[in-house]
Amino acid sequence: MTDDILVEWNEKYSVGIDLIDTQHKKLIELTNTLYKGCLTGEAEARRYFQETIQATVDYVKYHFAAEEKLMAHFKYPDLINHKGQHTGFILKILEDVKSFQSGRKFVPNAFVRYLKDWILSHIAVMDQKYADYILNLNNPPYTTE
Repeated sequence: MTDDILVEWNEKYSVGIDLIDTQHKKLIELTNTLYKGCLTGEAEARRYFQETIQATVDYVKYHFAAEEKLMAHFKYPDLINHKGQHTGFILKILEDVKSFQSGRKFVPNAFVRYLKDWILSHIAVMDQKYADYILNLNNPPYTTE
């Protein structure tokens, strides 16, 4: 791993559904993009975050919507709980982004590490549960289209 990458994709994060794995890889890529901004000086990091944070939030929302649509399609029994975790995460990062944009105390590095930790633990536990449920249905294709 190089110094400007916080986390690398590893097959242990794979849930076995190509669409979701591709989106998870993109979330890791966006996390690394934000992290790269943390490696610059404070003024540069703030400018970099300003340019990239909204794209990250938008992609997180897009990904969660795709997951929820997939879970609903396959009638995943824990959808409400899973959706609640998504909502809580979105509210937390929107609050952090609002703090950042209004100039209040904001530590980009702490934000990126929270993003990384939440995403990886969510993939490892919650996403693996719904993926196992869907894959055990033996009912391809796995798409939200």
